[in-house]
Amino acid sequence: MITLTLRRLPEELAMLRLAATDEIPPWALSTGVSFSSLTRTAGELSLIVPVSVLPAGTEADRGWFCLGIDAQFDLDVPGIAHSVLAPLATSGQSVFVIATFDTDHFVVRDLDAATRVLEAAGHRVLEPEHQDRR
Repeated sequence: MITLTLRRLPEELAMLRLAATDEIPPWALSTGVSFSSLTRTAGELSLIVPVSVLPAGTEADRGWFCLGIDAQFDLDVPGIAHSVLAPLATSGQSVFVIATFDTDHFVVRDLDAATRVLEAAGHRVLEPEHQDRR
């Protein structure tokens, strides 16, 4: 199995589902955050953003956290996501994968449990400089 170095990202995240035809809310485009993801399909607009950018009263599924692979890979390298997903799935962790051009990110509910599972599988998990989570 591939062994990787991942970095815990500091912000608590929230997931939201909007209508596919909705405009992207300006607050979802906030800069200066460690992670956000906006994905539009024919059926929905999905947002994963730090809880800190949500306007008061916004309905969202809060309590998610992110681990990002601390390296860049060619787009054709097989097995990268699998090496993280396999131990998390075996341990019963719920996980969402977001791939970027450079690397992969894994959004999990229980960051501490995911960290323990990944370290037990041989991966290295680094802390962010400033951690702000529940």
